[in-house]
Amino acid sequence: MKAATTTGFGPRARLIIKDVNKPRIGADDVLVEVHASSVNPKDWKLNYNISSLVPKVGCLSSFHIIGDDLAGVIVERGSNVSNFKVGDKVYGMDMRLRTAACSEYACIATKRIAHMPNNISFNEAAAVPLAALTALQAFQMGSVSNGSKVLVIGASGGVGTFAIQIAKAMSAEVTGVCSGKNIELVTSLGADKVIDYTQGDFKSEKNNFDLVFDATAYESLTTCASLMADDGLFVSTAGHGKALFNAYRPHLFMGDKSAKPVWVESYTSDLEILKDFIESGAVTPVIDSVHQLANIEDAYIRSKTGRSRGKVVIQIV
Repeated sequence: MKAATTTGFGPRARLIIKDVNKPRIGADDVLVEVHASSVNPKDWKLNYNISSLVPKVGCLSSFHIIGDDLAGVIVERGSNVSNFKVGDKVYGMDMRLRTAACSEYACIATKRIAHMPNNISFNEAAAVPLAALTALQAFQMGSVSNGSKVLVIGASGGVGTFAIQIAKAMSAEVTGVCSGKNIELVTSLGADKVIDYTQGDFKSEKNNFDLVFDATAYESLTTCASLMADDGLFVSTAGHGKALFNAYRPHLFMGDKSAKPVWVESYTSDLEILKDFIESGAVTPVIDSVHQLANIEDAYIRSKTGRSRGKVVIQIV
């Protein structure tokens, strides 16, 4: 089968498509014929760099970890698997360094997948798991419910486009932050209000948001405190070391306001919540661009710009 991996070592490494053996499944796993995957910042911040530092020799020659999200069809199941069958369309992701979803076949544990929503394509389904689960789990941390006031920073990106829709599906009052060129998109996703960050420092304004969700990982409780209610929660995707530090640092001097990072995990139960949202029409994946597996480097380049409107998808089949 064909799979994305790296060749070379360290700074000289580059992405390539290579013929490799199909993965072997365990008793609780399924083998999925992958129809589509998608790109997340984790792919080029972590997976790619780890792969580039592992020499492709000996037993390490089969170390392929490019891609977490997948959508496809089950072609084999482990001996303990009873809730999925061969031929089922599934979607999901696994953050552990094992899925290698940017390949024609991938092994994944059944607790990390769910049946695909029946009203979207494989490309759309592959855009969902990591980004939408991040938003959903951030809002679960903040107990978002009817009437909650939610601010989404980075509302036009991969996570942000899901966050706006999921918050509305949870009956929250939602404000999105994006550039002026994306106001129409974010409004169309259901935002009650949109702030153009290019028109001034929105963080200096007074407000009373119950939850501030920073999908960009550039802000902190310190910079957003004036936007928050007295017992408000700041949640960051913590995509780099500074953001992670900022998520914890302010606890000691911000009173009842608090900050937490969201560590996304793929669970069947949460994927089923997203499936219900999607099938009801409350959530629709926003696709920035679709790239063939052979052109995966172009997909990474697009994601690295930080300017994608929605998700960057890699079509396998």
